[in-house]
Amino acid sequence: MTRREFLATPAAAALAAPAPAPKERRLALNEDNSHFFTSRAGKPLDRETVAAWVDQYANTQIRELFLCPNSMRVSYDSKVWDPIWRNYDPTGPDDQPLLASLTPEGRTSARRWIHTAWDLSHRGIDVYSTWIARCRKQGLSPILSVRMNDIHNVDDEKAYIHSEFWRNNPQFRRVPYRFASWFDRAFDYSHGEVREYHRKLIAELLDRYDADGIELDWMRFGLHFRPGREQAGAALLTQWVRDLRQLTRKAEQRRGHRIQLLARVASRPDTSRRIGIDAVTWARQSLIDGITISPFFQTIETDMPVETWRELVPVPVSAAIELNVRPYPDYKPIQTNSLETVRGAAASFLDRGAHRVYLFNYMDSETAMADLGDYPTVLRECGSLATLAGKPRRHILTYADTWAPGETRLKPLPADTAANRWLEFRLPTGPAAQSAQVRVAVEGAEFAEVRLNGDLCTPAGPVEVKAPKPTQPFLAFTAPNGTLRGDNVIELLARNSGRIHWVEIGIG
Repeated sequence: MTRREFLATPAAAALAAPAPAPKERRLALNEDNSHFFTSRAGKPLDRETVAAWVDQYANTQIRELFLCPNSMRVSYDSKVWDPIWRNYDPTGPDDQPLLASLTPEGRTSARRWIHTAWDLSHRGIDVYSTWIARCRKQGLSPILSVRMNDIHNVDDEKAYIHSEFWRNNPQFRRVPYRFASWFDRAFDYSHGEVREYHRKLIAELLDRYDADGIELDWMRFGLHFRPGREQAGAALLTQWVRDLRQLTRKAEQRRGHRIQLLARVASRPDTSRRIGIDAVTWARQSLIDGITISPFFQTIETDMPVETWRELVPVPVSAAIELNVRPYPDYKPIQTNSLETVRGAAASFLDRGAHRVYLFNYMDSETAMADLGDYPTVLRECGSLATLAGKPRRHILTYADTWAPGETRLKPLPADTAANRWLEFRLPTGPAAQSAQVRVAVEGAEFAEVRLNGDLCTPAGPVEVKAPKPTQPFLAFTAPNGTLRGDNVIELLARNSGRIHWVEIGIG
């Protein structure tokens, strides 16, 4: 569904209609640095039209809007970083030098972002200050989310999206002696020049915008030090975050209200520490006010250890739900989460003690759920166990997509079966439900027994579900009433050899 089609649906009308403010608001949402400009390109935009973008999140369960102003460049007229329109000729052709390295289609897309941001700025409309003011009017908390190491398109050194600082300083890259992946061309924060470059951006944001906080988004793109030097780097970053804390304290004195310093980090404490992001120390030393644990991009991570983080840190812990879902690396196609799979993850995270559910890449068009008609329901339902109760939900077995260099990567799927051999999978689902189905996508194998928490399940034959769904035959097994727990073990006994590609628990 396109955005235009969505806007014509009853669901869109319901989202725009006034509604009573929800009693419980435990959702946060991240708006990236390009989506608004690209999706509104060519439309009449004045200050009120820009501000009205915020209104769709009023009277929902969204409490905080995380507004991202940057990748390597920024989408406002910064004095310390390159704006996205640096070296752009608004009257020039699509193949002008700034865009020359792109395909014709890429030039068109990039220009939508660049030109819209340039035009708004040159007409005196600051998108971020406009949104912050509207957030306050609508009872939302505005947070500026800073991408600490964005490396989109670094395979193309001439791409418009790169800063001159990155382009002109290859010695500051994380792995300057190779190029095996985008991560190799990320900034190496062991260099004082890199830390100072990013400090200047954060200082400018605090001086320019009256937000409720700054989020340090370490998951864009996750690796920040040369392999094997992460622990020395962690000490440098802890001191650097301490310095940023002083910046927020000074900003609080100017603004007259609290300004939070937050961090989005890898989903597991050991991995986060091993990549140099010592968020546990930051929290224990009162350097940050909250943590969001998160996958990177490839999939939703349905078994993030919320309880462990709660035990380790004395600050609120939010759990991020990524847009994409797949059961294991290389599974194709990558699909987006649906209302039922977001419900499942949200119910599980909230039940395990998450203070917030944080939606990443769930925007109102383009980078969005495949079925945008369900977007209003996600916003009004998935931030409270009370509003999730009794609703159909799905819990897909997935994997962690962020690991420290050299760390053993664990993934439960795909799993090969053999005759008379048991396989076990653990899958958290949050609040217990009376009825549940175990669903398995399998290639070649048949099952003698399927058990949920030790109870024998009854074969229910092939099952059809809406996307996201497996491409292999999908079989359902009905569990006895009352079997489901908060943390569940699925046991499968195969009759023959085959391969399991997808495992989930469906409720309702």
